[in-house]
Amino acid sequence: MSTYAARDRASAVKHIHGRGAGMLELDYETAWQDAIELEQLGRQYGVDVQYRAVEHVSVASPEALVRGLRMEKPTFRQRYLYCRFDMAALSEDTLRNLEELAIEHGDYLMPGHLFTEATLTWV
Repeated sequence: MSTYAARDRASAVKHIHGRGAGMLELDYETAWQDAIELEQLGRQYGVDVQYRAVEHVSVASPEALVRGLRMEKPTFRQRYLYCRFDMAALSEDTLRNLEELAIEHGDYLMPGHLFTEATLTWV
């Protein structure tokens, strides 16, 4: 099933009216305000509309965390970054810098043992 990510309300409505196949994901800052209405509209046209406020990211290594945080954030969703490596092995300065980068993106660094299910994986 194909997935289309709407970056604004207008493109979401256009996709629904165009009866685009697959799933429509709402991924813009005010999507939470439009979610219920667009889900109902989507049902009328046979389009599955989804809204998620959070992404759960499994992070395999410190290097993957650095790469991921240095990239432009492609979503308005808040990300919980589950560090599946030993965070205690990082220096305090390194960990502080990584936490600052995460905060700039509105994200949270989480210990890997809290990890349950990932929407994404950074390797």
